[in-house]
Amino acid sequence: ERLPHGMDHEKVADAVIRLLYPYRKNVLTITTDNGFEFRSHRKITEALKATVYFADSYASWQKGSIENMNKLIRQYIPKGTDFRELSDEFIHSVQLKINRRPREKLNFSTPKDEFFRLLL
Repeated sequence: ERLPHGMDHEKVADAVIRLLYPYRKNVLTITTDNGFEFRSHRKITEALKATVYFADSYASWQKGSIENMNKLIRQYIPKGTDFRELSDEFIHSVQLKINRRPREKLNFSTPKDEFFRLLL
């Protein structure tokens, strides 16, 4: 989902809550960096009843899944790209490709398949 106001921490919190609320019983923790956009983490914690963890600065290994996801995204969207120049349709197509891509870590299942398996 594109945030119309960029990295405004209130808007980020609202978007995280809106996107994850239907799955809140399955969301136990959220790990993020110390960026300003997560300043409203308490709002997320309250709404989802999930613990928010912050990785230490310059400790990318503490959020390995996030770093791996960034590498996958960079295969389609190079670092430094202005996201305002990308269409919603293009961003959605990248999202679909990544979520349908088999992962060794998931025994060559896809994130999409595992997500729905956990919900059932």
